Amino acid sequence: MELMIAALERLGLRDEVRSAAREALDYVEPLCGRLDATALGNTRRVLEAFRDTRVSETNLCPSTGYGYGDAGREALDRVYALVFGAEKALVRLQFVSGTHAVACALLAAAVPGSELLSLTGPVYRTLHDTIHGTRDGSAHGGYVAPAKPTAAPALTGGLRDYGITYRELDLTRLDRPWEAVREALSRGTRTVYIQKSRGYSDRVALSTETIGRIAREVKAHSPSCAVVVDNCYGEFVEEREPASVGADLVAGSLIKNPGGGLARTGGYVAGRASFVDAAAARLTAPGLGGEVGATLGLNREFFHGLFLAPHTVCESLKGAVFCARLFENLGFQVSPLAREPRYDLVQAVRLGSPQRLSAFCGAIQAWSPVDSHVTPEPWRMPGYDHDVIMAAGTFTQGSSIELSADGPFEEPYWAYLQGGLSKEHVMIAALKAAGAVLDATKEA
Repeated sequence: MELMIAALERLGLRDEVRSAAREALDYVEPLCGRLDATALGNTRRVLEAFRDTRVSETNLCPSTGYGYGDAGREALDRVYALVFGAEKALVRLQFVSGTHAVACALLAAAVPGSELLSLTGPVYRTLHDTIHGTRDGSAHGGYVAPAKPTAAPALTGGLRDYGITYRELDLTRLDRPWEAVREALSRGTRTVYIQKSRGYSDRVALSTETIGRIAREVKAHSPSCAVVVDNCYGEFVEEREPASVGADLVAGSLIKNPGGGLARTGGYVAGRASFVDAAAARLTAPGLGGEVGATLGLNREFFHGLFLAPHTVCESLKGAVFCARLFENLGFQVSPLAREPRYDLVQAVRLGSPQRLSAFCGAIQAWSPVDSHVTPEPWRMPGYDHDVIMAAGTFTQGSSIELSADGPFEEPYWAYLQGGLSKEHVMIAALKAAGAVLDATKEA
């Protein structure tokens, strides 16, 4: 501890931050033991999956073109299925983002003419068009042909094109959530959606145990209803994954937790075999499904990243716990609190003003290994209907297992910190962000 305090002295911190950091170091030390224990259990689980699948050097070799008979791709699918407690998994570089993987999962599970019910409030904003269709009837970006007079509505590729209606309910804000689940399920509800992480909201993340309880309640009252979980930011934070406790399909991004900071693209779906097959058909084409898809040499980093993922996630969580306590000590509202259990990577800090949010994100960017000279500015990112400010000086664009911070440029100006390949990087950046926020408060 004394050596860590001595290291703090060399960071050039202002007095308030230095004092808050010293207390935070002492406070979080016993909390990190719990995180280490989870990482140990998850590493064992990953190792067992590698051993059971007999992953070998040949599984790391690339395929090209159609990717027929790619043994490495097939082995990776088996490893993910074992790790996630699923019947089957589909791990592909052709998933361009977590939103893409989740959209394929929803389109695979939803039944035309039925209802999709979100039990965690509004869907994440990049999924809005998957649920409701694009706002202008066209895809974001690319060439848009001149409009032609027609009586037919524009097709968007979203659920609405299939006559699927949408309803939402946020169980995390209810006093009697289980009764609400039973009341919310209707005859037309055939798909239930759960977002494990908080997204851009102040609600709590859901534990795997809670997701399992929701799945059991849903199945008890509507056995044919599919439960789909957006697992982004939640992988390896606990020792179980949602597919192992009753979720029919889970989906996520490889440039978040399960890629371990090494994967440069890709995503996954895992769960019941029939649903995974349907998602594969959505990703490629009916009749092709998961039998195609060249790996182009990325299998090596997918396997390697998965192997490192439990440790990398643990490092991120240790940094998040320190950040939480640091900003608690400085008088800011944080969620979750440092002492609270963690169910995702995200650490939220309520900053209360655009100046403080800009200062926070600016400091995270300035203390990143890539593009540290760049100043983040709010802008309308693809998939969002409002301005967002994002700091992400990462080796892989958009990789939120690496340290990043972002938030909607709107009241109450929450900053959402996530990731970090090492706790030391998270600590340094959080300390610098704290100083920048206090400076912005003084100048306001």
